[in-house]
Amino acid sequence: MEIIVAENAGFCFGVKRALELVARAAEDPSRLVYTLGALIHNPQEIARLEARGVRQVDTVDEVSDGAIVLSAHGVDPAVEQAARDRGLPVIDATCPFVKRAHGHIEELSREGYSVVILGDPGHREVAGLAARAGGKAEIVSSAEEAERLPFREKCGLVVQTTQRPAALREVAGRLAERCRELRVYNTICEATVKRQESARELAEKSDLMIVVGGRNSANTKRLEEICAATGTPTHQVETAEELDPEWLHGAQQLGVTAGASTPAWIVEEVVERLRELAGEGVPA
Repeated sequence: MEIIVAENAGFCFGVKRALELVARAAEDPSRLVYTLGALIHNPQEIARLEARGVRQVDTVDEVSDGAIVLSAHGVDPAVEQAARDRGLPVIDATCPFVKRAHGHIEELSREGYSVVILGDPGHREVAGLAARAGGKAEIVSSAEEAERLPFREKCGLVVQTTQRPAALREVAGRLAERCRELRVYNTICEATVKRQESARELAEKSDLMIVVGGRNSANTKRLEEICAATGTPTHQVETAEELDPEWLHGAQQLGVTAGASTPAWIVEEVVERLRELAGEGVPA
């Protein structure tokens, strides 16, 4: 059995940056460090941060002293301002690519465009994006939903950084029929595109795909969908302990990919466990 890890898999720039910022902040013993919600969508990395004394809170009101960290997904600007109003040092770990999307939405709002966001409703990044439009943005997750929007004179489209390029093309096409003027900003992260392409290419030549990442990670879920769409049996796991030997039956080539919040050490543990399972005589 051959095990191949996708060329582009695991941590992205934004996640690495966020973790480095928090790690440096945690080195200062003179103050506590709090993350506003989960810094990234990976329970195992969050547990490692907690072991270093980094605490997670749901609201700014829970913090009376110490530094507060804004997650890589970005937050409502009102939340950031609330932290500053309390006199708390703010560490902005928002991914630069998400910040770019924030800027586009603010520009569209200033210029009188109706803002449409292609994204997953309820996702923290999407909530932060919508807040930049003063809560007036319309969120769609498919071309069918875009088609149901009312006709507008001027419409601006911004996309969650982990969406599929194909979905952006489809939604933009439908919106073009629903307004007189359409401005589109492709704010999909380039690393996301490469990760998705690598996963699809590997899935097409594999007998089985394992997607590693947190179950609350939108980009990991998207990788699972892309791999499964090729017709290759696909399973998502958070850790090596979740691997089922039954999945490996009949597989000659096994592909592994990982979401943007998945650290290399978890991917390595998954690959090592797969090798162990193969060595234990799983039928090929």
